[in-house]
Amino acid sequence: MLSFISNYLPNTVFQSLTAAYFRVSALRQNGLRGSHSSQETIQLNKMKVTILPALSDNYMYLISDENTKQAAVVDPVEPETVLKAVRDEGVNLTKVLTTHHHWDHAGGNEELVKKISKRSSSDRFSIGDINVECLFTPCHTSGHICYYLTAPGQPPAVFTGDTLFIAGCGRFFEGTAEQMYSALVEKLGNLPDNTRVFCGHEYTLQNLKFARFVEKENPEILKKITWAQEMRKQGIPTVPSTIGDEKKVNPFMRVMMGTVQSHASCSDPISTMQSIRREKDNFKA
Repeated sequence: MLSFISNYLPNTVFQSLTAAYFRVSALRQNGLRGSHSSQETIQLNKMKVTILPALSDNYMYLISDENTKQAAVVDPVEPETVLKAVRDEGVNLTKVLTTHHHWDHAGGNEELVKKISKRSSSDRFSIGDINVECLFTPCHTSGHICYYLTAPGQPPAVFTGDTLFIAGCGRFFEGTAEQMYSALVEKLGNLPDNTRVFCGHEYTLQNLKFARFVEKENPEILKKITWAQEMRKQGIPTVPSTIGDEKKVNPFMRVMMGTVQSHASCSDPISTMQSIRREKDNFKA
């Protein structure tokens, strides 16, 4: 609906309507709680990731290098929330990392970039002592980027926006099954298994229910559902996952497996990817 309207309105008007739509949706879902999940901090040795819930199911991430107190933020749709976290952590925000152009990820960029000391357009850069590599993962959008972070003596992390979710993947709005296969299996799937996965939305339970539908006998999926249900009862984010865990439960990273291909009535991973994504688009948990 929003994409249809965008063809007939000036961009500034459309952006205002989009912002209002997401904020009303968040108010309707979150009510007096104010947030869909609790704010949590993940300590990965010298890298700290502060999980910042936003809107009705989005996640922003403040990444801090403990050695230098330099920081970056991923998909800062709610700038005031980000700036409060920056003050609370006592860090210097130097970079804004955007995974893709959709408003619920990029809507806060214009306001936030005015307040930071520098920006980077390189495909390799650093946040203090943390190395960042941009991984081009087109499909959900044609310009989608995932950010792969490494530093000596700590597990790597990847910020996947709407390409890879826990037990799921993004819709193919601007791409193909071949592109999503390349993104999930050939690129993200070849990262170390202990890579922490920080995705853009809290979709985990819905995705796991579809994963169970695809692989009814997969015990890893059943265990993950029990765990995720307990986490969500407490309002705790289900992020991060790991690449290794996703290979066990995520049907879109398991399109090479006979059980997933059998469910899709396909014999190759690309057609399997296309089939189960189409099925997921209409799936009612």
